[in-house]
Parts: sequence; C-alpha cells; structure tokens
Amino acid sequence: MRTRPPRTRTRTRTRTQRSTLALAAASALATVAVLAVPQPAGAAENSPVGFGAGTTGGGSASAVTVSSLSAFKSAVTGNAAKVVRVNGLISLSGQVDIGSNTTVLGVGSASGFTGGGLRLKKVTNVVIRNLNISKPVAPADGITVEASSKVWIDHNSFSADRDHDKDHYDGLLDINHGADNVTVSWNTFKNHFKGSLVGHSDNNASEDTGRLKVTYHHNHFANVYSRIPSLRFGTGHFYNNYVEGADTACHSRMGAQMLVENNVFRSTKVAVTTNRSSDVDGYANLRGNDLGGAATEISRVGSFTNPPYGYSAEPASSVAASVTSGAGAGKL
Repeated sequence: MRTRPPRTRTRTRTRTQRSTLALAAASALATVAVLAVPQPAGAAENSPVGFGAGTTGGGSASAVTVSSLSAFKSAVTGNAAKVVRVNGLISLSGQVDIGSNTTVLGVGSASGFTGGGLRLKKVTNVVIRNLNISKPVAPADGITVEASSKVWIDHNSFSADRDHDKDHYDGLLDINHGADNVTVSWNTFKNHFKGSLVGHSDNNASEDTGRLKVTYHHNHFANVYSRIPSLRFGTGHFYNNYVEGADTACHSRMGAQMLVENNVFRSTKVAVTTNRSSDVDGYANLRGNDLGGAATEISRVGSFTNPPYGYSAEPASSVAASVTSGAGAGKL
C-alpha cells in the first residue's frame, strides 16, 4: 500500500511569499520616490552655496572668545587662520577691519555689534555668521566687502530703524570696489532704507566689470525700502528669498546681469527693475517667482540663466516658511 507524502502548505506559503515580496517592492519604490523628491534647503549649511563656494574662513583653527571691542580688534587682525567668537553685544563707532582667513561667529542669539560695523578690505577667505548687526551710523555700513574675494555672510540679523532720515544710517551690507565671489545666505534684513548695494558708482566700470559676482539665497528682507539688492556691472543670483514691504526690490543697472529665481514678494511695489537711476540699464531674467502683485520693469532680458555652480532652488510655495523659520542669528 502506497503511502502518500504528507500534504504541504506550498500554495499558502507561496501566496505569503508573493505578498511579502510585493510589499517589499512597494516599499522600495516608495523609498525611491521619496528620495527622488527634492528636499528643502538646509538652514544651517556647513559650507556656502553659490559664488562664495569654497570659502572656509579660519577653518579648524582653535577659537578665541572675546567680549570687548579691544579684544575683538586684536583677535581679527592679520591673515593667519583664526576663529573669533563674539560673546555679547559690542558698541562700535565706525568699522573694524577683518583680516584674511578669518571666521567671526556670534555666541548664542544676541551677540554682535551696534552703531557701526565690519569692513573686509583687500582680504580673502572670510566667514561671518550668527551676528546681530544693528544701526550702522553713516558713513559706516553694517558690513562692507571692499576689493575682497571668497566671502560667506550667513545667518546674521541686520537691522536699523526708519525713524531717521534715509541717510542717517548707511547700508546694511555693501559690496564694492571689485569685490568678488560672495555668498549671502539665511540672513534677515529689517527696518532700513538702503539694504544691500553691490557696486557703489556708475563710474567704476574699470574696477567692477567682470567681478561683483554675488549669490543671495534664503534671506528675509522685511520693511527695507530698496536695494534688495542694487547691482551694478556684476552678476547676481537672487533665489529663494522672501521680501516684504519694499518699494523697489531687485535693481539691475549699468549692464549687470541678474537671475531672479523662486522668490516670494509681498507688499512690494516693484519686485525687479532694470531701468532706474543709472544712464545704462541692466539685464534680468525671472523664473518661478511669486510676485504677490508686485510690478516688474524689465527693459532688457539677460543672458545669465545657468549659474556656474550646483544648487537646489526650492519652489516659491515653500520659501516663506523656510526663510522665516531658518534665517537670522540664533538659527544655527
């Protein structure tokens, strides 16, 4: 008598295996799909994106912490690699010169300078982060970048007030005299008339042409009247910024090339202009912006459409949330 082999649950196990495999495949596809979606820009990058890429400042040099003006001046002098931490709010009259290969870093959320500012003149490789810089009385700017290259200005809070005449304070951040390769990221600029001037004069073509390459990304401009930024001669990439309450925001002039990409404008009269205040118009290209009803005055469309560096521009729909949560001092 033949004994039949015991019946097995081959079919049941096969169905289970197929179900398990299907779930695994679906999970893998979902993971791939999630990874394929561009992620929001990080608010605390470890190195600059944009024209200032490669700027390292003081790098891994041992940090020194200062809390007085005299100690600060001494610490930032010279071109040796150095990291200077500013602890507390220091009053200034005029500007303090910063040496090459320097990182200046605020401690906490309330450290920095008031009444004056910092000057980077004929230096290279400077990082300035996490500072409060307020009320720079003219002729001092909050930060001046003059004839310098490789600069990263990141996560600072610039401010003044609009209770005084427009010339009582000078610029919050001015970049001039052939400065080059600068990234301005994750800063706040608030309550001021003249925000950020790039290229100080219509008559400085010989020094500025071919230079003044600047990237602005993820900055918040609130109640700043104009110069967001104003750019002469140079090349500017302005992306993922949030502008509120401006009269005139981006201003391209004297043949400057500006790419204005995926920004948000609110309560702004003119988001971008190329034909004001100078004898020679500038150029501008716009894409992906939420103008919020702001006008544009584009007399000449530019040729600068592909920046020479890698970057990830998030859609305008998420910019206000990213910037308001991540920009300014104390957000590192």
